[in-house]
Amino acid sequence: MLTITYGEIALRLLLSFILGGIVGYERETQQRAAGFRTHILVCMGSALIMLVSAYGFVAMTGEGVTIDPTRIAAQVVTGVGFLGAGTILRHGSTITGLTTAASLWVVSGIGLAVGIGFYAGALLSTLMVLVSLFLLRGMQGSFARVKNMRRLWVRGIDRPELLGYISTIFGELCVQITKVDMGEPEYNETFKNNVITIDFLLRLPPQVKSEELLKKVAMQQGVLEAGWEVGTLDEGVFKQHDGN
Repeated sequence: MLTITYGEIALRLLLSFILGGIVGYERETQQRAAGFRTHILVCMGSALIMLVSAYGFVAMTGEGVTIDPTRIAAQVVTGVGFLGAGTILRHGSTITGLTTAASLWVVSGIGLAVGIGFYAGALLSTLMVLVSLFLLRGMQGSFARVKNMRRLWVRGIDRPELLGYISTIFGELCVQITKVDMGEPEYNETFKNNVITIDFLLRLPPQVKSEELLKKVAMQQGVLEAGWEVGTLDEGVFKQHDGN
């Protein structure tokens, strides 16, 4: 026999739906791989698992029988870890999606808190997550601006002169190359050639506008597309439709 009413079950599932949706809405507005619906499902699923773990086996209790309500719920952490890994993408040495993976992990915790009835912890955690995602978003770019450092990724035809063309642009604009990472060339059927991704860590002089630099790089021979690392500053991507 259940020790919790159906009304309380419905309330907890509904609250997990709402809280997961609030966090997911922010990720959806940023066009992330895991957005509105994914966060709702993770939060509500975590709440349901906690409800099952805490109340689903009450009828089986008896003399000499003990139930640990944390055993099933503990597996949520592992399961969400695999789900979060699917949102992490890599462009050369640049990794994106870590914030989304972390938000899924936190949302699962919020769902577990709601499922067990720890409403204060769930509501406060949701508020703090929103502060982190909304209000502190600009601080990451501010830190980079203080150092005037920018990460630029370039995807182009794998030719010996490609790096030289790009470096020439940097030299003309007095842009300092702090670090260069080159990925492994991969054959592209569309261009009938090997395509490579190059990541630059740059120090831009104050007079250089990031948009103009990006456009100049994208127009170089052999460059297919180029863009600033998402989340640092003036985000943008320029593409060419041929490798000539």
